[in-house]
Amino acid sequence: MTTSTERSTGAGRAKSTAKLLNFPLNCWYVAAWDHEVTAQKPLARRLCDIPVVLYRTKDDGRAVALADACWHRLAPLSQGKLVGDNEIACPYHGLRFNPAGRCTHMPAQETINPSATVPSYPIVERYRFVWIWLGDPDKADPALIPDMHQMDSPDWAGDGKTIHAEANYQLIVDNLMDLTHEEFVHGSSIGQEELSESDFDTEHDDRTVTVTRWMHDIYPPPFWRKNLRDKFPGYDGKVDRWQIVEFQAPSTVRIDVGVAKAGSGAELGERAEGVNGFVMNTITPETGRTAHYFWAFMRNYCLDKQLLTTQTRDGVSNVFGEDEAMLKAQQEAIEANPDHEFYSLNIDMGGMWVRRLVERMLDAEGRPTDLSKARG
Repeated sequence: MTTSTERSTGAGRAKSTAKLLNFPLNCWYVAAWDHEVTAQKPLARRLCDIPVVLYRTKDDGRAVALADACWHRLAPLSQGKLVGDNEIACPYHGLRFNPAGRCTHMPAQETINPSATVPSYPIVERYRFVWIWLGDPDKADPALIPDMHQMDSPDWAGDGKTIHAEANYQLIVDNLMDLTHEEFVHGSSIGQEELSESDFDTEHDDRTVTVTRWMHDIYPPPFWRKNLRDKFPGYDGKVDRWQIVEFQAPSTVRIDVGVAKAGSGAELGERAEGVNGFVMNTITPETGRTAHYFWAFMRNYCLDKQLLTTQTRDGVSNVFGEDEAMLKAQQEAIEANPDHEFYSLNIDMGGMWVRRLVERMLDAEGRPTDLSKARG
């Protein structure tokens, strides 16, 4: 793993085209929360510009993902109904397809055309999510699913939501890799000026990028002051604050965050005198300008307090609402200024490495790296 230390202030700049990245397909994306996929009604979702229908089989409850277009006349299967133990029926002429995508019934004839199939995509359920592989199915290795084990660990509690983001998925990843924006976008909750003043380390390998930032002997912002007092009622002193942002290809960002009483050894791993959370983020492109943004906030303190889970989820949701508005405005500005070039500061180091890794994935698949080339 390569390591570099960058200061968040500085005049060094790199210039690059303000491009919106295309999306690799030989990788795992989240298609839905596990509770969204049912055996009662098909779920339609566009993933990486591919229409997909999701449902559960009634016989064993497993999740299924098929192309959302009937072999016969391309009618959306998601508008059909689930029949029998594990099949879906087309709403137009009643053709039925099994989980492998093979037609099992055609109306008014006994012989079924052997070519009557629709694509079936590999599915894995893990960490409260349904993961889908949209590329070469022979390469669908479950070991490549990003690590989000805090989502279903008994040592962590929390909940999350989905944002339908009106922005290219890479803009969301860029936003998560540089948290100095919190000082300006989230000043009333988690932002503070020490974010821009602190040093950070950047590490990377062929599938991950990690940005680590520590802020010592500071007063916590409102969000963390409240959470610290939930565990230590009445505490009003200074803290050591950390943000450890880990990108996992192609678009998952897991952020280890928290504060501990100043000088209590948090940076050395002694976090008992603090509160620790993980902001879990995984983004699935919908189209080149929209994305499904699945997120959750997980904590390892006050595990039995459902009220705290709900309050924290709603509080983080309000914070992300501010990000959502900014990302939409940025997307619109990029489209309005197609010849503009990005200027990258030192604080963009993590995001720049992420883009390099994604571009390598796209090159390996022989796919264009940016959407303007992809669409000719």
